[in-house]
Amino acid sequence: MTSPGKTSRRGTWLLLTAALLPGCRKDMVDQHRYEPLESSAFFDDGRSARPPVEGTVPRGGLRLDRHLHTGRVDGQLADTFPFPVTREVLSRGRERFEIFCSPCHDRVGNGIGMAVQRGFRRPPSFHTHRLREIPVGYIFDVITNGFGMMSGYSPQIPVRDRWAVAAYIRALQLSQYAPAGDLTADELRMLPPLGRP
Repeated sequence: MTSPGKTSRRGTWLLLTAALLPGCRKDMVDQHRYEPLESSAFFDDGRSARPPVEGTVPRGGLRLDRHLHTGRVDGQLADTFPFPVTREVLSRGRERFEIFCSPCHDRVGNGIGMAVQRGFRRPPSFHTHRLREIPVGYIFDVITNGFGMMSGYSPQIPVRDRWAVAAYIRALQLSQYAPAGDLTADELRMLPPLGRP
């Protein structure tokens, strides 16, 4: 059996140890640090951080291909794509279109998607004469920066995917207004007779 004095000393010792242990811990949050733009006496200019070296470009920010990144060539909206449009590009464009565009524009591009059916303002149909005649750089620019009620999608859709969506929109436009002379005899036989769906 232990004496009451020993138990009391042992309890006091445990309490003192438990109280002092947290003081031995040094977290990074307790270390001195500077907040962004906070002043400092360390550097002669009074700043806590050094300014970027002149001409510094963020990683992935060197956009030398103006056609790819702006949809323009020599300051004018581009009539061409900055890379070849392949079946894979069109497939990717269709996938991105159905995710981001079809809620308003619908899957064919008539402008009567589910969001419009539920009260959003109707966007123009891609199949109007005006939109079939515009340069493809215009389509890319609208996807990137938005227009009217539509906000830009550059944060959500990478640049090459925006071009893929533009290519798919062109394919949709062609699907509704392909000249009969461009079709083969087999393709013409697959069409329904005029006046019937």
